[in-house]
Amino acid sequence: MLPEPQRLERQCWPDDTAPFPEDWVPNMRANLVFLLRGDEVLLIHKKTGIGAGKVNGPGGKLEPGETAEQAARREVNEELHLSVGALEEMGDLHFDFVDGLRLHCVVFRGSEFEGTPEETREAKPFWTPIKNVPYDQMWADDQYWLPQVLSGQKFRGWFRFDHETMLSREVHFG
Repeated sequence: MLPEPQRLERQCWPDDTAPFPEDWVPNMRANLVFLLRGDEVLLIHKKTGIGAGKVNGPGGKLEPGETAEQAARREVNEELHLSVGALEEMGDLHFDFVDGLRLHCVVFRGSEFEGTPEETREAKPFWTPIKNVPYDQMWADDQYWLPQVLSGQKFRGWFRFDHETMLSREVHFG
């Protein structure tokens, strides 16, 4: 269970948007996994699905009956041919897209895995020093929460997007 947020970090609500309504309900559930090796993080060049062409962590949609952690393990295995050990739930992302997609994404971090990351039809993996994460090739929201996750902070984030343009953000660390 994630702690209740202790403080608000970076908030931006442009005049044409408003905070998420209290009755916001996702219509898609997914996960992201960030595997660490020393001072490096395993990222992927995403080839398919939402965010194709961007850099991200491995992950994907939950299948019926799966927990977020079960789906995270399955997705890392499918995308990179790795078996993952212990995972720590670091937080969750709430995305509200103007086209109607409402995505809830659970973010995990870990350092235990077996195998060597392999390229698949879904992803091309690469290790990068944490200090050199290519935020300019990632979703616009990542820069507001991923550095803290990689350093061990838990969080909750809410983001509104119009396609790939971020309209608003709110991130709580706790």
